[in-house]
Amino acid sequence: MAMTASSGVAQGAGDAVSAGQAERSPFLRTTELLAPYQPAKPLITLSLGEPQHPVPDFVGPVLAGHTAEFGRYPLAKGIEPFRRTVAIWLSNRFQLARPVDPESEVLVLNGSREGLFFAAITAARYVSPRKGRPAILMPNPFYPAYGAGARAAGCEQIYLPTTLDNGFLPDLDAIDEATFARTVAFFIASPANPQGSVASRDYFIRLKQLADRHGFIVLSDECYSEIYTREAPGSALECAGPDFTNVVAFQSLSKRSNLPGMRVGFAAGDRKFLAAFHELRNVAAPQVPVPLQHVAVAAYSDEAHVEENRRLYRIKFDFADQILGNRYGYARPAGGFCVWLDVSNRGGDEAAAVRLYRDAGVRVIPGSYLARRQNDGSNPGAGYIRLALVSDSESTAEALHRLVETLD
Repeated sequence: MAMTASSGVAQGAGDAVSAGQAERSPFLRTTELLAPYQPAKPLITLSLGEPQHPVPDFVGPVLAGHTAEFGRYPLAKGIEPFRRTVAIWLSNRFQLARPVDPESEVLVLNGSREGLFFAAITAARYVSPRKGRPAILMPNPFYPAYGAGARAAGCEQIYLPTTLDNGFLPDLDAIDEATFARTVAFFIASPANPQGSVASRDYFIRLKQLADRHGFIVLSDECYSEIYTREAPGSALECAGPDFTNVVAFQSLSKRSNLPGMRVGFAAGDRKFLAAFHELRNVAAPQVPVPLQHVAVAAYSDEAHVEENRRLYRIKFDFADQILGNRYGYARPAGGFCVWLDVSNRGGDEAAAVRLYRDAGVRVIPGSYLARRQNDGSNPGAGYIRLALVSDSESTAEALHRLVETLD
């Protein structure tokens, strides 16, 4: 039985204090929480999902070979070699109904965050008039850019709880027809941040059917798709039909290629939506420097460094399997590099984060800071802490040992 938005999910008009806190950076809130304390041991930071593996060897030479192109304004849509390389990579990586057209179905981005933000604004302008106040749906916990984009678009933010009971993915059956009728966009993250859950092909098919029926846009955040230890995650584009109608996927080199500071990614999919998206970004978004796009061409043309990246993460998840065992509800995630631990019986997420920082020198992020309070007063992130296994394997193992010693 579908539940109404007002009874089942959190809306933007909820508790003012909760909303105000949720709109602030979870990292800033964590800094404020830990400010009164000093770590008793040398600090190991697992709170920020910033990859620490080596930058690929080809980055420096490619930049050096294209330095003169920093002297030109880049085209907003991206250089042709970049778009063509992305189209080839998508066809090689995923089982698409047809190859993506690099001319009309790919746009370069300053990393996926910028693209996700502007996509929400575009969706609000692009879709047909809604039946009621326009809304943007998103998982809860959520990536802050989703909420920021929805607010900038003037849309109601509807947060869909992702819990152990629903496999840490939004329950599509728990959303009523009236809510879908006013939806302009649906953010989905697969692999999910923070839980690492992966949407199945059937899930993407169902979401695509709902988008076609109600006329909203699926904004699929797939920036963790290349970090996995078992099966390679799929893409929403695989289930989007021959024209990719109502579906746009977002990718980034930050996680795949250990280039978080380069800020290069792409959007691919529905050509009509991307045309409108390009018009907005052409006047509002910063262009991506051409030399960086050439680095991206090299990155998307090489899988060896990505395979090495996955190998390093597998080592760290092997340590997590051994050290954590079945404590704190730990389960090796299907994708991504985060660990989502249930510390509800260890005093809660804030208390656990303080203990780990103060007593063990391990910095983690409270799960409630990554989520919004639901209308029933619950917070799907409460009682959890998120660990990002981005440090080297020795530091990661040391941090996990300290965590168990402290919390047990």
